[in-house]
Amino acid sequence: MADPVRTAQDDDSDPNEVVPTGAEDRENPYSVTAASRIYFLPNLMTAGNLFCGFTSVIRCIQANYEMKQAAVITGSAIDLYKQAIWLIFGAAAFDMLDGRLARMGGRESLFGAEFDSLADVVSFGIAPALLVFFLILSPTQGYPVFREIGWVFAFIYLLCAAVRLARFNVITNPLLARAKIETNKDFVGLPVPAAAITVASLVLFLLSLAEQDRALHRWALVLPALLAIIAILMVSTVRYPSGKQVDMQTTTRLTRFVTLLFCVAAVIVFKEVGLLVVTLGYIGFGLVRHLRRSLLPKTPPTA
Repeated sequence: MADPVRTAQDDDSDPNEVVPTGAEDRENPYSVTAASRIYFLPNLMTAGNLFCGFTSVIRCIQANYEMKQAAVITGSAIDLYKQAIWLIFGAAAFDMLDGRLARMGGRESLFGAEFDSLADVVSFGIAPALLVFFLILSPTQGYPVFREIGWVFAFIYLLCAAVRLARFNVITNPLLARAKIETNKDFVGLPVPAAAITVASLVLFLLSLAEQDRALHRWALVLPALLAIIAILMVSTVRYPSGKQVDMQTTTRLTRFVTLLFCVAAVIVFKEVGLLVVTLGYIGFGLVRHLRRSLLPKTPPTA
């Protein structure tokens, strides 16, 4: 009778060798079985992220077609662009939820990390790049030079977003050998969702202005510079707070809690301006903190 543990044995194999069973393979978190496991709720959130990103791209294409037909931005095109923007925000919400659910349930896997990055390339890379290219860098908006160079800025943004995601997957891989235990929870470089939300917030603000005079070409020079700065920050070593320390057990003071509620209410009421202030403030906070740490003299360790 064949050994129940061994499913196959070569003629030259050691008869005393014990072949690992499927149960042992499942217990190893870094085995092929565990690494490729698909956990339902976290990956469902990632699928929602991808759906929002894909739909945002479709809305951008539809809005661009509307503008081409009228040779000027119309009310229906503005509505389609706003839908694309809110879909990017929705993708960011799904992106936040998938990580939270995975960590809360102890259901993180290498498959989930790769799937999340692929969805992020669409939602926070392609969708914002097309949003800016079609709306602001379009040659119909009064600057024919953008016909030649507009796509370059959009591609540089997309390229840096993809590089940022690839670098994040590498430095957070649990199998990576580390010299010491890293306790810093900051992001290295501007997170891709934050970059996409910043672009979307600025476009939302410009759309609110366009509803008044239907002209955007005066603001066309703002977007290329913004895309270049955001692209550089994504692949930089500037650290940004991640917020992973905030959970169900986090406590805060009453004054800070009330202040936060007022800020949230202000953003909801004045959403076009409020969202832009919050996103630019987040970018500025990371830059100022990085500059302060770079300029402060290094104090030698005390004996």
